[in-house]
Amino acid sequence: MPKRLLLGNEAVAQGAIDAGLHNAYAYPGTPSTELPEYLARIAAAAGSGLRFHWAANEKTALEEALGASYAGHRALAAMKHVGLNVAADAFLNAAIAGVNAGLIVVVGDDPSMHSSQNEQDSRLYAAMAMVPCLEPSTQQEAYEMPRVAFELSERLRAPVLLRLTTRLAHSRADVTLGDRQSVEPRRVANDRKQFILLPVNARGSYRRLVEAQGERVRASEESPFNILQDGPDTSLGIIACGIAQNYVLEAFAGPPPHPFLKLSQYPLPVALLEKMLARCPRVLVVEDGYPHVERALRGTPPRTDVKIAGRLSGDLPRTGELTPGALRRALAIEALPERLAPTLPVPRPPALCAGCPHADSFLALNAALASFPDARVFSDIGCYTLGALPPYESIDTCLDMGASVTMAKGAADTGLRPAVAVIGDSTFTHSGMTGLLDCVDGGTPVTVLVLDNATVAMTGGQPSLAEDRLTGILAGLGVPADHLRLLDPRPAEHDANVRILEDELRYDGLSVVVSRRECIQTARRRPRGGDGSSEAR
Repeated sequence: MPKRLLLGNEAVAQGAIDAGLHNAYAYPGTPSTELPEYLARIAAAAGSGLRFHWAANEKTALEEALGASYAGHRALAAMKHVGLNVAADAFLNAAIAGVNAGLIVVVGDDPSMHSSQNEQDSRLYAAMAMVPCLEPSTQQEAYEMPRVAFELSERLRAPVLLRLTTRLAHSRADVTLGDRQSVEPRRVANDRKQFILLPVNARGSYRRLVEAQGERVRASEESPFNILQDGPDTSLGIIACGIAQNYVLEAFAGPPPHPFLKLSQYPLPVALLEKMLARCPRVLVVEDGYPHVERALRGTPPRTDVKIAGRLSGDLPRTGELTPGALRRALAIEALPERLAPTLPVPRPPALCAGCPHADSFLALNAALASFPDARVFSDIGCYTLGALPPYESIDTCLDMGASVTMAKGAADTGLRPAVAVIGDSTFTHSGMTGLLDCVDGGTPVTVLVLDNATVAMTGGQPSLAEDRLTGILAGLGVPADHLRLLDPRPAEHDANVRILEDELRYDGLSVVVSRRECIQTARRRPRGGDGSSEAR
């Protein structure tokens, strides 16, 4: 069989393709972005048979994938962990309605918040929805799991969540590829009661979901990804979830001398856990993310027959990404000799790229705000969040996607003036439009600065759904034409930009200022014109 060197994200994507994936949808977000980018490249090739679409947000991506499943084709939706919050309505209700063709929801979790607002653990969403969850330990498993996930989804008539964490998503390993599976599409779903969640239908569907949990637990107990190995030293049992298996093997330079459960499929395999707990007076749970398994085993109040150790007990750090060093300390194994210890680069604070249009936008905004000492600037998620750092220090808040407009509205409703929202073009179409509609409806005195760089820049330059249609969207939402203004964020236009912003900050009503210039990185990748200049959009 051929081998390829793949990221964990790429291994999942290739595994899904080889397992008969037909339709895929995603919104980019670190650490998941490379997965849909891989699918997009394959879909762009002639004759691939794969359809891929960058969706407006994670909710629309999941609903589009569910529609493809309804129509009989295997489908996938990809997002990062906080994106699952946006898709939660569809995810939880899809668990009740069920699926037709196989449906996989791939989520990239980000312990240590390398590029995120929180460390949330998507396994909790799978437990709340009562659907299967797969968590690969290696890139090879990441490749193999989509095939199992599609089959499991169709057998159990449920969406399956496939969870990656940053370290596996962004590391490479050789992956042995299998044959591409030819999958005939299913007939279009025709059971209206299944997909119409009126209470009279949903109550029965929810009851069946609850009753199916026994079968889903048995599937975990029989899973090839959940492996219980015996060991001669039963004073300790070790449970390693997903990528944590590698840290355990590294710490012991091979299989541990203790009973060892590699856990990569949920719900929790009760029979396997009972075998370990019956043999070991102490069990260490090693998991990247929340203490999900540890909390379940500890119980409330905590069990006394077996001591459960992990993040809750303090044996492992409660926050941050799991590391081999932290595990070695928990196991009382000597640290690596200094010559073998990894050398980490000195961290460098992030900064806007040289030539970034956001820099000129923030310089103009700062100058305009100099006359308004009581102003507050509510920002959003994107490259421009770096406006919080020196030398700009332009923004006062950043909470979640779309919250800039809605927080500015709430502040303006209390009398705060001026209330300014800063949001990017892609974030605006993701979740800023509804907040702006609230401002239009309420006649709220908010100044919204939309930084339009014609791409989803923070995640590498994916297409923005606002491109070439942003002003039309704004006008269609009801922004008054005489207070829909445009800026050209260049040093030569600084004074003119400041005057426009000052005018709109003084206006006691809703205004939207669009600061439009292409991202410097996508402009650099564009073919150059005959005069040697980049042909910018």
